[in-house]
Amino acid sequence: MKDLANLGKFEHPDVTAKGEKRAKVALSNPETLWFNTGTLCNITCINCYIESSPTNDALVYMSADEVSDYLDQLEMRRWNVREIGFTGGEPFMNPACIEMLERSLARGYDVLVLTNAMAPMMRPTMQAGIKDLVTRYGSKITFRVSLDHHAPAVHDAERGVGAFEKSMRGMAWLASVGARMAVAGRVEMAESEDEARQGYASLYASRGWDIDAFNPGSTVLFPEMDEDVEVPEITTECWSILNKRPEAVMCSSSRMVVKRKGAARPAVLACTLLPYDPQFELGATLAEAEGEVSLNHPHCAKFCVLGGASCSA
Repeated sequence: MKDLANLGKFEHPDVTAKGEKRAKVALSNPETLWFNTGTLCNITCINCYIESSPTNDALVYMSADEVSDYLDQLEMRRWNVREIGFTGGEPFMNPACIEMLERSLARGYDVLVLTNAMAPMMRPTMQAGIKDLVTRYGSKITFRVSLDHHAPAVHDAERGVGAFEKSMRGMAWLASVGARMAVAGRVEMAESEDEARQGYASLYASRGWDIDAFNPGSTVLFPEMDEDVEVPEITTECWSILNKRPEAVMCSSSRMVVKRKGAARPAVLACTLLPYDPQFELGATLAEAEGEVSLNHPHCAKFCVLGGASCSA
């Protein structure tokens, strides 16, 4: 059911509700290929955009061989991608997670893995695998920890009581083995971005962690993605009005591979933020995913064009 705030909007891929030409984005500079390792997660967060939980298996576990197939396609298509990203759910719920990271690193890619740094990552088999990868590949692998806020109470309101301290223990362990860390957080409505970054900086300093709170690639602060909030549709005229370029929007530089429950093979999506909207499923191969993307969703406007955010490192 479409939310009332945007009723009548985002209904046609080519034109807006006002009949203006909708903005589209070409895959002009592919930099990151994402793999969703599955929507299962050890916790349920209030505002999870992908609705991950201990019971949501709408996107099932990706296999290491399926990842290798798309890495082969990358080379065949000559996308010149520099980074392979892994997200979920919680990637370390997937038993093949370490093997998928290894195969990507072995081909020379930078690897970014999004994790809550909680119990799944702290299992002995996962710790042994992570330690081995860090020893052999060093800063080629980055662990971006989901830390919604620098204040424990605010973080736990989103992720559950005690979640903050569990992530702190996981981050402390990552630091102890020399892993490169980054953080993904959110800007709380009551504070500015500068205040948020100052808060993260104080947290990192108190823990002795080498994470730059003022570098958007090291501390990524996302806006809240509330589809009940009215947002404008992005037209072709918006690029000049907003002084933005299509090349700065995330779908110009990335694609995400998922495997749907019951599907015979994975599919390639235009966006990491829209795993369930069929209009953003581009096909089963990277060749099919090279077409342009219509900015026909509220997230396109609020998160990417107006918010200027990106999931990549």
